[in-house]
Amino acid sequence: MPPEADLTLYDEPTLRLAEQLIACRSVTPDDAGCLPIIVERLSALGFACEFINRGGVSNLWARRGQARPLLCLAGHTDVVPSGPREAWNSDPFIPQRVGGKLYGRGAADMKSSLAAFVTAVEAFLAERPVHAGSLAFLLTSDEEGDAVDGTVAVTDTLRQRGETIDYCIVGEPTAVGALGDVIKNGRRGSLSGKLVVKGVQGHIAYPHLARNPILLAAPALAELAATVWDTGNEFFPPTTWQVSNIHGGTGAGNVIPGSVSIDFNFRFATASTPESLQARLCGVLERHGLDYAIAWTLGARPFLTGSGALIDAARHAIRAETGLTSELSTSGGTSDGRFIAEICPQIVEIGPLGATIHQVNECIELDALPRLAAIYRRIIEQLLPADV
Repeated sequence: MPPEADLTLYDEPTLRLAEQLIACRSVTPDDAGCLPIIVERLSALGFACEFINRGGVSNLWARRGQARPLLCLAGHTDVVPSGPREAWNSDPFIPQRVGGKLYGRGAADMKSSLAAFVTAVEAFLAERPVHAGSLAFLLTSDEEGDAVDGTVAVTDTLRQRGETIDYCIVGEPTAVGALGDVIKNGRRGSLSGKLVVKGVQGHIAYPHLARNPILLAAPALAELAATVWDTGNEFFPPTTWQVSNIHGGTGAGNVIPGSVSIDFNFRFATASTPESLQARLCGVLERHGLDYAIAWTLGARPFLTGSGALIDAARHAIRAETGLTSELSTSGGTSDGRFIAEICPQIVEIGPLGATIHQVNECIELDALPRLAAIYRRIIEQLLPADV
């Protein structure tokens, strides 16, 4: 059966645009032509499109209108590498419609959401060219990579101008079992450290002449692993601490190393702060009498959107389109919402099922595409009513 035979009922604008975007080989941080496709559509709608590029990363800030409130649709055009071509059923950058699904790298994360954003706005403006408030798009090609020159470059620029955003929808894949079942209304923070515990190098047969930093560090690591950092709260699970890498030794079997390096990470809730976690961890190390040094990296602060107009609109739109009552969740890793939260008080993430993201044969249900666009359109209609 040819791929096209599966889609007689779903050959519609969101699908076609998603396929155009998937065909762009935009492995992070290369946009590979996605943004020009979107800019052409937005310019025709009266958006002022501005590229705020930095460090070889393509970033778009597009705005239509100057009135408040400002509703921003945010996301990324970059995708993770596809992995071996032979592991896929078809070329990951040639979208395929098979068995009621659209296959391709970025189908779920998150080119379908970008397509749904655009077609939702097109439909909204066709029905309501004059409306309250303003619309904006914030798109980057650097979310899956280092994320140091992407969304943060745009938010830095907007902050310098004194511009803020009232509401933001990020198109990350959030659904677990069915489209609309989960809304992400926040994310945990991420605090990493590179710990070096110092000892005294020596011959392994003469341990009394050396100090083994691995053995010295072990009791402290055990205490850190058993520590309850906080108990979380209504929206966040308790803070966790994990070790990702340990390296010590010269490679020789008869040498006690002079130091051991330990990489660790906190995923923390709003019940803790980076400063409190740093102080408590260092207190444990000092209690164990360790000679140490730490290089800290704050990857993200936690953010949370409580009850308000955006969550109300999102839940109402999803219920109207799917019949589901959405669960609010802060699970998962970080997202670019952490940067937008600096200039926007209300952020939610709503997107398709995330079961296949970053996997081979990434896909999305074909009928999810127009339904996702319909959800976005309903949210826009509620937040930006007719200007009377």
